[in-house]
Amino acid sequence: MSEATVTRRSLYVAVLAARKDDDGDDAAAVPPGVDPDEFRLALLEDTYEIAAGLDLVTPALVLDPPDQPDAEAITWPGTPVVRETTLTGAFAALHALGATEAVLLAADAPDLPGLHIGKLFRALGHAPASACQADGGGLVALAARLPLPDWLDGALREVGLDTPDALARLRAAAPRPGLVPQGPAWHRLRTLDDLGFLDPGLEGWENTRALLEGRPLRT
Repeated sequence: MSEATVTRRSLYVAVLAARKDDDGDDAAAVPPGVDPDEFRLALLEDTYEIAAGLDLVTPALVLDPPDQPDAEAITWPGTPVVRETTLTGAFAALHALGATEAVLLAADAPDLPGLHIGKLFRALGHAPASACQADGGGLVALAARLPLPDWLDGALREVGLDTPDALARLRAAAPRPGLVPQGPAWHRLRTLDDLGFLDPGLEGWENTRALLEGRPLRT
């Protein structure tokens, strides 16, 4: 096969830094005595470090709302920052940066194994999208070839990572079965009970680990 017929893959993993309202569900996972902003940033930084540590992948940050200097401060120099409020907008912005394939990753998965992201990219070899479902509903991550096909672009205008039945709705929108394969599921830290999923013996999540030091992970 000649070089002219080879499509160069440009892989991006973007962490979605969504700042919630003080009265929103995000506060449900914050242990008593822990500052909510510090907790949010610890989760974000650990999740970002997962993306930044992957080989042959460009890490990026998606900000919603767009003005989050504290979130930008946790990234490595030169990290692309996308200011978008929708998944379709984020995918389009990453494509404009040169991405041919991208993963959008929830910021509250600080211990996600990098292998899970690799499996999502691998699935894109035979499908236009792939997903990592979250325990308890929604998605941990969504991967897609870029630009998005029309059916996926349309579906993502109504579906987000927090949509409880996100995977089912994306599959229902696909023109035929098999277009949104599922990788291994994982957990997100959305409630206090979810902290029990953290495994002290698992490498990574250093910022979250330090913030929770001395506190029980299980109630």
